[in-house]
Amino acid sequence: MAPMAREDTDTETRTAPAPQRPAPTEQHPAAPPAVRTWAMRLMPLAVVLAALNLRPAITSLGALLEEVRDGLGMSGSVAGLLTSVPPLCFALFGVMAPRLARRFGPPAVVCAGMAAIAIGLLVRPFTGATPAFLLFSALALMGIAVSNVLMPVIVKRWFPDRVGTMTGLYSMALAVGTSAAAAVTVPLTRALGDDWRFGLLVWAALGVAAVLPWLLFVRERQEQAAPAATGGAPAARLSMVRSPTAWALAVFFGLQATGAYITMGWMAQIFRDAGVAAGTAGILLAVTMAMGIPLAFVIPRVATRLPRQGPVVVVLGTCGLIGYAGLYLWPVGGAWLWAVLLGISNCAFPLALTMIGMRARTGPGVASLSAFAQSTGYLISIPGPLLVGVLYQHSGGWGLPIALMAALMVPQIVAGILAGKNRVIEDEAAARA
Repeated sequence: MAPMAREDTDTETRTAPAPQRPAPTEQHPAAPPAVRTWAMRLMPLAVVLAALNLRPAITSLGALLEEVRDGLGMSGSVAGLLTSVPPLCFALFGVMAPRLARRFGPPAVVCAGMAAIAIGLLVRPFTGATPAFLLFSALALMGIAVSNVLMPVIVKRWFPDRVGTMTGLYSMALAVGTSAAAAVTVPLTRALGDDWRFGLLVWAALGVAAVLPWLLFVRERQEQAAPAATGGAPAARLSMVRSPTAWALAVFFGLQATGAYITMGWMAQIFRDAGVAAGTAGILLAVTMAMGIPLAFVIPRVATRLPRQGPVVVVLGTCGLIGYAGLYLWPVGGAWLWAVLLGISNCAFPLALTMIGMRARTGPGVASLSAFAQSTGYLISIPGPLLVGVLYQHSGGWGLPIALMAALMVPQIVAGILAGKNRVIEDEAAARA
């Protein structure tokens, strides 16, 4: 038997009550050993390609929003709606992911999500009308939403002993995709004849590339394990709204997303209003985003080695509080330091994804928890950037908005400490029963 297949069998034997070979569970799906060997070698590539596709549809559009508005005759209010659509779509479509995964299997749903991203990005630049552009943007965002939710499920199922490493890998790939689309979309557009349609179109090729490896996994079905085999309640009996851990994760996820969207939308303007040159302000924002590339790989690996993730939450939150204080007190002189600290603070995102995988014992449990935490969290994040804009407009300065950002960091730390406790939602459900 191949080494990887033998490792899976050994893992199961340690947890089985009898010495004979146990039935496969959702963490170790049934498949011939030869298939499992090549599948385990190919799955990391499939995960990385999927993660690279989870943000370019958004950040490439942001880089060319002015050109898109002019090209489609889009009003300012519709453009504002377009920028607020992503978290709303993530919340609305993300809740569909667990049901789809139970019906078709997580790999098949992720494959369909990649196809939706590719189709949406292929068609939307050439629709010629704002409603159709919005429709195909929503199609791409739907693919992103279900894939967002199911990536922790894929990691938990295929790599149960390497949750931190694999979460770090796809979090790093997600950060690379985000930064690359923001950085190179405009130069690519200029190189392609200065046509914004082709600048948006090129990212569809990444979606097509991601579909190909996932096609090989579409027959991998999610096995539903009995309660006795999984050590917890069946997925159908897991009520996320009654789980303190689920709510703590949802609040933590929502507040860290709020901070990230505020940073992406307003930090460069804060520096510019303080007297930093426009070009330098853009570089400072890029530094903040780039901090997520190495740390997205490191933080999940550190988190999985700790029984509680509260200390990591506190460190990240403290960096955020210091960064916001610096933005208010000494925005120009310490600009580079504040950009780095806020970039570290924004790495609460890969930590949240890691805790989602750690707070459930079974694959269906991770799917339910991921859908609840991300959908509820993205709903929580929607008002934050809008409120910052309102406070800035009415106060005429950045004092109140920065105070709001710092104030939100406190409940984020508290929720993260609660979410980081060493417990799983299946045990909470069993205790209630």
